[in-house]
Amino acid sequence: MGEVVFNTGMVGYLESMTDPSYAGQILTFTYPLIGNYGVPPYSARDEFGLPRFFESDSIKVSGIVVQEACDSPSHWASKRPLSKWMESEGIPGIQGVDTRALVTKLREAGVMMGILASGPDAKDRRMLAELLAKASSYSSQNLVKRVSVSGPVVHGEPGTRVVVLDCGTKLGIVRNLLRRGFQVVRLPYDSSYSAVMKYDPAGVVVCNGPGDPNLLADTAKCVGSLIDGDVPVLGICLGEQVVGMSQGAETFKLKYGHRGQNKPCVDLTTGRGYVTSQNHGYAISEKTLKGTDLRQWFVNADDKTIEGVFHASRPCMAVQFHPEATPGPYDTLFVFDRFAEMARRGRQPRGEELRSVRA
Repeated sequence: MGEVVFNTGMVGYLESMTDPSYAGQILTFTYPLIGNYGVPPYSARDEFGLPRFFESDSIKVSGIVVQEACDSPSHWASKRPLSKWMESEGIPGIQGVDTRALVTKLREAGVMMGILASGPDAKDRRMLAELLAKASSYSSQNLVKRVSVSGPVVHGEPGTRVVVLDCGTKLGIVRNLLRRGFQVVRLPYDSSYSAVMKYDPAGVVVCNGPGDPNLLADTAKCVGSLIDGDVPVLGICLGEQVVGMSQGAETFKLKYGHRGQNKPCVDLTTGRGYVTSQNHGYAISEKTLKGTDLRQWFVNADDKTIEGVFHASRPCMAVQFHPEATPGPYDTLFVFDRFAEMARRGRQPRGEELRSVRA
């Protein structure tokens, strides 16, 4: 069982299925053929010793829905087909579905809880409906606790240190911080301000993750203390919502969310447009941003929802999209560069500096 959502990307099923932000969800792929380049081994590592082709060390989705799954993949790195990978981790999937019709329903009615079943149970629809009716809603589950680290995890050599509040960190975020010369320490999502400051961080990243941000009041309290203490802060995806909450803004659930690799955003400080990778079902409420010290930075070109904010006087900025991509375009990698500057200088990029941002 899980919340049924859809992703419009044409590629990137490996990264999407291992993205902790999809925990508790049944992912529908709109592209008609999934699995054609197979699944490489977890043992393939990048220069930092992290899995090269995945965003975590296991599949995080509750299940997938596709029109057709390829059982004869062709790629130099492939070691097994999609179905064998999922079977080895106990993750169900279904094919032969008219995913266009399903997505139309989700767009019109909104995302909803669903259930996948096989064998004799699949024929007892009344029983399945009863199970679904009794199931905990997606928004009521603390899914972040499920995917966060249980204790400190250190990446990289000793040096200038950045702490990541791990709400379900994609490894792409860790890679981008390491490539900018930082040592990265991932801490549990509910770490206190004092626990974070024990590491004397040059900056803190509040990362992506699953579920309703309103369940992360303690995380928001910690982030608020970090911002008040002039610790440079970068929020990404769920992290942006937590940054907003820490300053008194509120969040709301989108009807069907933004999940794909071609989501257009506009930088309000420059007027420039960017194609971004996104995966979120909640957003900051614009009307509740008024009266806070946060200012809009990016806006979604499709529905005008908030896609980025920055603090008027503190070293803090946050984006709703994924600047690390994986999968998707790398148009907004400059967000990590701006954070690196903040972390090394210990100060906020003011409005005039934001206007000078170039990809």
